Amino acid sequence: MGSMFGTDGVRGVANRDLTPDLAFKLGRAAAFILARDNANTRMVIGRDTRISGDMLEAALVAGICSAGVDVLKVGIMPTPAIAYLTRELKAAAGVVISASHNPVEDNGIKFFGASGYKLSDEAEAEIEALVLDNCSGVPCPVGAGVGRAYPVRDAAERYINYACCTVNTDFKGLKIMVDCANGAAYDVAPRIYEKLGAEVIPIFNCPDGVNINNCCGSTHPEALMEAVAANGADLGLAHDGDSDRVLAVDAAGRLVDGDQIMVICAKHLKEKGLLEKDTVVVTVMSNLGLHLSLRAAQINVIETKVGDRYVLEELLRTGARLGGEQSGHIIFLDHNTTGDGIITALQLLAVMKESGQSLENLASQMERLPQLLENVRVTDKNTVMSSPLLARAIEREEKMLNGSGRILVRPSGTEPLVRVMAEGKNMEQLKAIIGRLSNIIREIENK
Repeated sequence: MGSMFGTDGVRGVANRDLTPDLAFKLGRAAAFILARDNANTRMVIGRDTRISGDMLEAALVAGICSAGVDVLKVGIMPTPAIAYLTRELKAAAGVVISASHNPVEDNGIKFFGASGYKLSDEAEAEIEALVLDNCSGVPCPVGAGVGRAYPVRDAAERYINYACCTVNTDFKGLKIMVDCANGAAYDVAPRIYEKLGAEVIPIFNCPDGVNINNCCGSTHPEALMEAVAANGADLGLAHDGDSDRVLAVDAAGRLVDGDQIMVICAKHLKEKGLLEKDTVVVTVMSNLGLHLSLRAAQINVIETKVGDRYVLEELLRTGARLGGEQSGHIIFLDHNTTGDGIITALQLLAVMKESGQSLENLASQMERLPQLLENVRVTDKNTVMSSPLLARAIEREEKMLNGSGRILVRPSGTEPLVRVMAEGKNMEQLKAIIGRLSNIIREIENK
């Protein structure tokens, strides 16, 4: 898999790339590194609904316990809930087993430090070095020194109560459809919205181990878009497999993406004098319409590379508190240390209630310029991205746009894909650009 830690933990096809042996070693190494300077030698572990989760959890637990560290098992739980529970339970670290929005055959292992933030590059490198050295030097205690695994039976209630406390209003009178992606939010998300008074109609909330993200969730919101209009709901919410993302659907069945959600929430916070630094952090993938809308509201926009870790780094560096991605991975630092789809949805719903406006009206604050994206599957992302042929093709297409749009070609951080994005005013022109660049990438691949 090249470098073991990617942009979002260790990922791969479960039982082929991400094997139980690797999970065991990651557990041993992480327990040694993350618990050695912490008085509380316990680690929180949770997972999504993938069939491979049981296998990898067993291996991780064994590895952690073999290093003399106890495990607090919270079961199936959203990734951001693990970040919160790590802090709440005063653990030395947290670990979540999930591949987020990826297909069921993939899985991943991601660690949080005691503060609930993702690990630094340095900590990941230290863990990786230990794993590659077969965990040489990691102690193997015996007798009473071996770690134990304890179930945390009230984990869901702790997170539910915490999430509900992030808003100061109820949602009585709102009819919400919730697409749980057959993933980690299938239980807690509907319960949270219902606890705050909404009428909730959950869909894709029957995980069977293999149907996670399958034609549902934030990466496939089409079924939700149809269902919202058909059921007369006020809006729909689409989570992904581990619920660190959310997209919304208005009453007419139109998609409201992460850019629009950030515009809605940022403007509302600014009006209340609560938008720290009057700044929002976004990635280079955010639509030009976001920039125009926030600029008109005198809100500063800072751009980063694609990836929530880069958004978080910039939030911490600048002191801003709101940032995220068009995909719906949004960080409200006042409420959690990582992207949290449920908490993001709660903030959006609170704006609707406090303003008395429909989601359709709120979303109209941002005009979304035409933006096309094609994912081209490749075997070697580095070869494609370093190709002079591709560089010349991009330069040629940018000249044709003549300043009226932009092109972004980048490798996926978690999948064997090169993403080709074009943005501008003429949809037919964008389609032609995407087609030509995608063909160039395939030509490079076939050489």
